[in-house]
Amino acid sequence: MIEAQALSKRYGAKAAVDAVSFTVQPGKVTGFLGPNGAGKSTTMRMIMGLDNPTSGHVTVNGRPYAQHRAPLREVGALLDAKAVHPKRSAYNHLRAMAATHGIPNGRVRDVIELTGLGPVARKRVGGFSLGMGQRLGIAAALLGDPHTVILDEPVNGLDPEGVQWVRHLAKGLAAEGRTVFLSSHLMSEMALTADHLIVIGRGRIIADAPIQSIIDGQGRARVRVRADRPHDLLGSLAGNGVTSQILEPELIEITGVEPRRIAEVALRERVLVYELTPLQVSLEDAYMELTQTEVEYQSHSLPSGNQGAAPVEGR
Repeated sequence: MIEAQALSKRYGAKAAVDAVSFTVQPGKVTGFLGPNGAGKSTTMRMIMGLDNPTSGHVTVNGRPYAQHRAPLREVGALLDAKAVHPKRSAYNHLRAMAATHGIPNGRVRDVIELTGLGPVARKRVGGFSLGMGQRLGIAAALLGDPHTVILDEPVNGLDPEGVQWVRHLAKGLAAEGRTVFLSSHLMSEMALTADHLIVIGRGRIIADAPIQSIIDGQGRARVRVRADRPHDLLGSLAGNGVTSQILEPELIEITGVEPRRIAEVALRERVLVYELTPLQVSLEDAYMELTQTEVEYQSHSLPSGNQGAAPVEGR
């Protein structure tokens, strides 16, 4: 279990993490989401004792990380897959870690096979692809057979088979009663993997709930409608946060109003509706709505005359 109480980290006048409190429970996969710069990495580093909180505290399995006598057996983490000596082989890297905790070489071989590193175990890490580096980082996180596992962007660089493997691994660890704390920017993968979500924005927790509750609570109703006079229908539905998009001359997508209300308005206005299809709200939809005011670094479209153009260096 991971427990944070009023956890804060300041860098000068900037609060990277601002008095956050949360609990990551065992027996489930807890996803950790937030825009770039929201405080995810800083929070994970404080959990692992790599950054000291400005105030507040965080414990793993009842103690601060640094107070565990054998921390690899309590918590395993993948925070930076590149933090490995490039001239060391994967096997020797893991064996050196194991030696610090009296972990037998048999366990090193086990995690190598588990993560699919067998064919490259004796090769230097400096020649690894991004995906193989991620697998090595996961192997290191699992080396001590820990009660708590923290994985920061574990599927980065993995092929589809690898992504699916990480998904099954996370679920399997949780099914064994372990605490699994997982961050990812892949909303589709998080929707398939996580049971619970903690969402952070500008250093503060903005959601902490089961994943389906966040989808149901944040995603607004979206309905696809085919009608003979869609503009008349839209005119009567306008206002109160209702938005629409014209997809084809007689096909529109309406957001923010329930299908029954659309049908009632169509009947009243004598608009012929020959398709009324509620659309499933995705985790991405809910997340974007939840964090729309919390994004610190926003992208913007290029001006219409410059779309597709790229700057040329040296001119």
